[in-house]
Amino acid sequence: MPDLVHALDESLGRVRRLIDEHYLIGSRRSGVFAVPSIFLVDGQPLSSLRGTIIVLQDSGFTDDEVIDWLLADDEELGRSPIAALLAGHKSAVRRVARTLA
Repeated sequence: MPDLVHALDESLGRVRRLIDEHYLIGSRRSGVFAVPSIFLVDGQPLSSLRGTIIVLQDSGFTDDEVIDWLLADDEELGRSPIAALLAGHKSAVRRVARTLA
């Protein structure tokens, strides 16, 4: 968390709210809570990430599964969902995400 607090230049409470409100998502797979740095753009959470996280969690995905899906290549999108979000294609990403329910 300290690295995330520093990267976002926010208080620990604010960072926890960003995670609780699904603006960011992280994992403890490596033992320590971590958020992939690609989810941050110019020191802020990627704006289109929140809705996509919510769609996937509503479909029953765990946090680890959400992260894995966002980072893995997707045949329909022709790239990873996070790359498509970074390119501004949130509608296409969410359309694919909704089919995973």
